Amino acid sequence: MHYEFIALAREDAFAVVTMRRPERRNALSEEHLRELLHAFEGIGRSDARGAILAAEGPVFSAGHDFADMNGRGLDEMRRLLSLCSDVMQTLQAIPQPVIAQVEGLATAAGCQLVASCDLAVASDAARFQVPGGRGGWFCTTPGVALGRAIARKHAVEMLLTGDAIDAPTALAWGLVNRIAPAADVASETRALLARATRGSALSKALGKQSFYRQIEMDLHTAYAYATEVMASASQTFDAQENIRAFLEKRAPRFEDR
Repeated sequence: MHYEFIALAREDAFAVVTMRRPERRNALSEEHLRELLHAFEGIGRSDARGAILAAEGPVFSAGHDFADMNGRGLDEMRRLLSLCSDVMQTLQAIPQPVIAQVEGLATAAGCQLVASCDLAVASDAARFQVPGGRGGWFCTTPGVALGRAIARKHAVEMLLTGDAIDAPTALAWGLVNRIAPAADVASETRALLARATRGSALSKALGKQSFYRQIEMDLHTAYAYATEVMASASQTFDAQENIRAFLEKRAPRFEDR
């Protein structure tokens, strides 16, 4: 697929997706969303150990492109919003850890992108906002990701007020994992992703996918599910190698099987 609004590159073991529509504040038109979906689905099938979502320009993403939405009927709007939901869910469905590198403002569906990534590093000047609460169209779908990433009352405050929060607040509320000076955001992003991808890639993939499944279950069901996943995973080569290496006091040699 030829990409117009994003760039896909490889940095050693990491795939890097960069939104490249700074003149439109990286607004998420239908074609932009299709490119993101195609790129991350491809990453999920690749041998990349992790993925980075970054953006060019002073705005990470301004959310949906209202010019692209203008005049759409109900069925067209349903299709567009379903496509956006597919992108967000794909970020969590692929086996690799996905980290957002946030420099500047992430608003509405742009904030939803950050909340949907497994990890996030932000510049100390970044801001985050779901502005629907101060206008005429509530940020209902961004609220799905936001409400699963931060505490409920913090999410509802952001959704109802439409106010932006700064990077330190986003860190305190759990929307991002790290904040760094602008010059260090890229390197800090890669350093965190390197730590999040060490060890067995197979084990990591099973762990990521099972985490998102169990987190919405009640306690009893979650423990039953997690117990079965962990017991089954104990029979993989990498799990057995982990046990042997520990007992033999040596570094493990994982084969991702």
